[in-house]
Amino acid sequence: MKYSHIVWDFNGTLLDDLVPCIDVLNAMLEARGLARVDKDRYLEVFGFPIKAYYEKVGLDFSKESYSELADEWSALYKAAAEGCDMCGGTREALEYFKGLGLPQYILSATEYGMLLEQVAELGIGGYFTELLALKDFHATSKVALGKKWAEREKPRRVLFIGDTVHDYETAAAMGADCVLIAAGHQSRERIEKCGVPVLNSAYELTDFFKKADGQ
Repeated sequence: MKYSHIVWDFNGTLLDDLVPCIDVLNAMLEARGLARVDKDRYLEVFGFPIKAYYEKVGLDFSKESYSELADEWSALYKAAAEGCDMCGGTREALEYFKGLGLPQYILSATEYGMLLEQVAELGIGGYFTELLALKDFHATSKVALGKKWAEREKPRRVLFIGDTVHDYETAAAMGADCVLIAAGHQSRERIEKCGVPVLNSAYELTDFFKKADGQ
């Protein structure tokens, strides 16, 4: 088999939380008298580091700290994202990889406690060997976390599944192959510039994997 490990991004890849994320951003913008963003604008500006993305939509760090904004976001998001379902096709893909006996991991820029809660709510914890996430709500970068995992596990060949340019950057830093799904937090045009395969949805993952594996 070509791949020995599967690593998933969470938000926008496994968890369908695009709408609540836009809603939370707009609530923060409106509270400061700033212009709302629509879905198209969000898909064009969202990215990592989150601080740079906030600056693009007009949030001013000379008036309040990033830490304060991160805490505000986490409180609003927790309520807004309650009841979110999984992205289409992901349950089927998880089951497919499980059937192949491949260890699966989540690597997320979210805070570990929140990730643990959301995975439990979705009832998918049993699919994963380990959940890898950050220690705070600052969502800075998951590159270091991914590299540390790769150095520890020394996987033969990893397939990283994500929805953003940062997922591609993380996969590259880990020495992993990457496939991106254009149904999450960034536009197809942005993620296509990474030069890796881009799928319309996770429903296409099984066929993609079979072809990549020479089946």
